[in-house]
Amino acid sequence: MTAYTPSDPPVSTTTGLRLPDADDQVVRVSKLMAGRGMCSRREADRYIEQGWVLVDGIVVTLGTKVHPSARIVLAEPARQHQHTLISVIVNKPVGYVSTQPEPGYTPAIALVTADRQFGPGPTLERSWLRGLSVAGRLDIESQGLLLFTQDGRLANQIIGDAGSVDKEYLVRVTGRLGRNGLERLRHGLELDEVQLRPALVEWLNDDQLRFVLREGRKRQIRRMCTLVGLEVIGLKRVRIGNIRLGNLPEGQWRLLDPNERV
Repeated sequence: MTAYTPSDPPVSTTTGLRLPDADDQVVRVSKLMAGRGMCSRREADRYIEQGWVLVDGIVVTLGTKVHPSARIVLAEPARQHQHTLISVIVNKPVGYVSTQPEPGYTPAIALVTADRQFGPGPTLERSWLRGLSVAGRLDIESQGLLLFTQDGRLANQIIGDAGSVDKEYLVRVTGRLGRNGLERLRHGLELDEVQLRPALVEWLNDDQLRFVLREGRKRQIRRMCTLVGLEVIGLKRVRIGNIRLGNLPEGQWRLLDPNERV
């Protein structure tokens, strides 16, 4: 347990946790855990309910708020549970949506079936489908690497505010690139009144560009291209961090290897 000196803020006689100063902004433990990349907020709530979360050496309950600098530790059962979490990658074809769709649309998770599994490894278990969430969407007109995971840590790395993970796309276009268009694609465009982060953009051939981004605004590449006089006619994601689409056939899926890291 964290030791307190006389100069530390007072400690609650009820919970044993240090009481915040008047000027402190206390935060829910689950939110703090998610912000630190320890797990998702949903996972945090589950671990707290099980009594698997200690703050400054004290087991906490749901709804507990603490100082943002609090020391949070997961008990061994929570760490063991994290090792069992499943992630899969799908080579999404055009025409499938990333998440739960409106009537008439098919979600890409429907492709995760026993007969579509690719490569060696354990065969599909029904429990793998529980709690799988998409980490980085692709629109219905795009194809390629789509990651589903039960692991909030992995999802936070990919779609969290830090935006430190590369996403690589091959983009086929038509039209005439405007003046300084390539430089503007690399840095200089705004979407929704927000300056976009620098991107790596280069020509691969006469009608295909390679994009590497560290953000993922809605239909970002298509909208970027429109701003410089191009129209996207094909878009394929081939990499998220160190996770590559590789030779995974279109419409099939495989388990993410434990050694694969973003």
